[in-house]
Amino acid sequence: MEPRSGQLADDLIGGVRGEVRAAASRNRFVDLLEAGDVPRDRLTWLAGEQFRIVGSDQRSFALLAARFPDPPAGEMFLSLAQGELHALRLLADFAGALGWGEPDLRAYEPRPLAQAYPAYLAQSALFGTCSGIALAMLANLEEWGGYCGRVAGALVTRYDLSERAVGFFRLFATPAPGFTEQATSVVAAGLAAGEDPQEAVRAALALHAYEIAFWDALADGLRDGPRGSLAQNSRR
Repeated sequence: MEPRSGQLADDLIGGVRGEVRAAASRNRFVDLLEAGDVPRDRLTWLAGEQFRIVGSDQRSFALLAARFPDPPAGEMFLSLAQGELHALRLLADFAGALGWGEPDLRAYEPRPLAQAYPAYLAQSALFGTCSGIALAMLANLEEWGGYCGRVAGALVTRYDLSERAVGFFRLFATPAPGFTEQATSVVAAGLAAGEDPQEAVRAALALHAYEIAFWDALADGLRDGPRGSLAQNSRR
C-alpha cells in the first residue's frame, strides 16, 4: 500500500463515517420496535425483505470477487459472499419464530423502495469501482450493524423472541474480526490504482441513502405514539 493512498483512504473513511453517523441518529422503524409499537405481522415484512436482500447481495459479492480477484479485494468480496450465505441460514430461524417457512419468504411481495439498497449494490457490482464499494461497505456495515444490535435487543425484550431467533441480527451487530482493516486496504489499493476518490465517496453516501429508504419502507403507515400503544398487538 502506498503511503499517500493509505492516508487518503483513512481520510475518506473518516469523512464518510462522520457524515453517515450524523445522518443516522434516528431510525423510525427501530425506534418504534424498541417501544413495542410495531405490530407482529409487520415483523414478517422485515423477514421477507431481508430474504430478498441477502440473496441478491450474495450474488453481487460473488460477482465482485470475479471482477476484482486479486488480493485484498478478491478475498474480501468472497468472504462477504460466504457471510451472506450464513446469514440466510440464520434468517430462517427469525422467520420460523414468526411462523414463516421458506415458501412464505419466497411468496412475499417485496416493496420496491425497500429493495433499492440491493439494486444499487447489484449495479455497483457491475459498474462500480473497487474503492467505492469497499468504502460503502465500511460505512454501511457500521450503520447497519448498529441498527441490527438495537433490533435484536428489541425483539428479545419487547417481542419475547429467543436468542436463536435473533441470531441473524446478532451476526451483523459487530463487524467480523479484521474486516475494517481488510476493507481499508481495499479502498487504498483501488485509489493507488487510479480510481476516483470522489466517486468512492459518492457510492458510500448513495448506499447510506438506500439503507435509510429500506427502514422507511418498513415503517410506512405506522404511527408514532403513544409509547407502547401497539405493544399488545405486537405480541399476538
